[in-house]
Amino acid sequence: MSAREVARDVVLAVDRDDAYANLLLPARIREAGLSPADAGFATELAYGTLRWQGLHDALIADAAGRPIDEIDPTTLATLRIGSHQLSRMRTPVHAAVHETVALLGKHKGRAGFANAVLRRLSEVPAEERLARLTGTMTDDDRLALETAHPAWVLRALRRSLDREGAADELGALLAADNDPPAVQLVALPGIADPDALDGAPTASPIGRVAPPGDPARLPQVADGSWRVQDAGSQLAALALTRARPVRAGERWLDLCAGPGGKAALMAAEAAAAGASLEANELLPHRARLVRDAVRGIRPRPDVVVGDGRRYGRGETAGAFDRVLLDAPCTGLGALRRRPEARWRKQPTDVPELAALQADLLEAASRAVAPGGLVAYVTCSPHLAETRAVVERAAALGLVPVDTRSVVRELSPGIALGETGDAVQLWPHRNGTDAMFMQLLTTA
Repeated sequence: MSAREVARDVVLAVDRDDAYANLLLPARIREAGLSPADAGFATELAYGTLRWQGLHDALIADAAGRPIDEIDPTTLATLRIGSHQLSRMRTPVHAAVHETVALLGKHKGRAGFANAVLRRLSEVPAEERLARLTGTMTDDDRLALETAHPAWVLRALRRSLDREGAADELGALLAADNDPPAVQLVALPGIADPDALDGAPTASPIGRVAPPGDPARLPQVADGSWRVQDAGSQLAALALTRARPVRAGERWLDLCAGPGGKAALMAAEAAAAGASLEANELLPHRARLVRDAVRGIRPRPDVVVGDGRRYGRGETAGAFDRVLLDAPCTGLGALRRRPEARWRKQPTDVPELAALQADLLEAASRAVAPGGLVAYVTCSPHLAETRAVVERAAALGLVPVDTRSVVRELSPGIALGETGDAVQLWPHRNGTDAMFMQLLTTA
């Protein structure tokens, strides 16, 4: 299997099967036995195509003279990777057209159509075609297409920045979303020393930038003492575990633990401080990921399966000293690392997610002990998923804790906007996902 075929199949699986590129691509690269150079090409092609999919679809529809929903999924995925090679990579035209069309094999009708579309795309520079397409658009629609962000996402990001008086940073944020991030690692506390790895520091005190290459090949990652984790996620967990000294015997709860990155970090912190962790996950297959993530940490935390909204009743009422609510959300804060996420959600998804987030926060408020801490965290800057949710905390008997001071102590010199007690991280400012976090305690 060639690098182009791997990339095309990943793009197709994301579109047709709702697959996750970050999980599927590494497996397909290993199965294909690609060389490091070909693996790099497949990675750039797959992630780049998914990141710029909205732009490619507009270019393809224009060149094909038909809407993309009238093109079969296999041919469309092939056209998307071809468009990306022509418009955003330095691939020679002949290779971008001929070798991409060849992926359609003996399907003469599909291959002929794809060949014609890609040749039309190659005849007109993408910038020229885009300028014509955007000539009559509103400013928002033009910017959305040029930066490959759905217009509703662009407006949501602008509103969140404007809340900080930083609407003029929108362009920098959109550019950062399209800039593939360096892989960041975390040294599990009590297990690994952050200074033992020669890598640039991150916003997290226990994080480092991974050296080039596959991080799974690093001995520290292979033995589980280091993990791949964005520094924003590290800070979200550490804000809860290090906001105040830990008393031996404390009980901690990770309410929505899958896939387990923050649970592993909290478990290591708990083990080092004499606390215990319970990690809850709704879905059994994600609970298995949590168990894999915490394997090797002793004492091993309890991993349980169930709806997080059940907590805070019966024996779990007021049972936990610290509760992490890393709430299910749109994921708009991780567009650098999950390029397809921007095309997966719709604005109609937000109210349902916000209602779930509010319900889970209510459960956390019931489950936390008097004087305990709750961390409300989302990997989204959307105001409806962040500030609008924590504004309901007072009615639940929770009051804000100065999270900005906690994060500044963890990460001296970190750039934070004027956001009250909460912390909103940004890719273009902090080199992290756009993680939101608010610590709360009982009134």
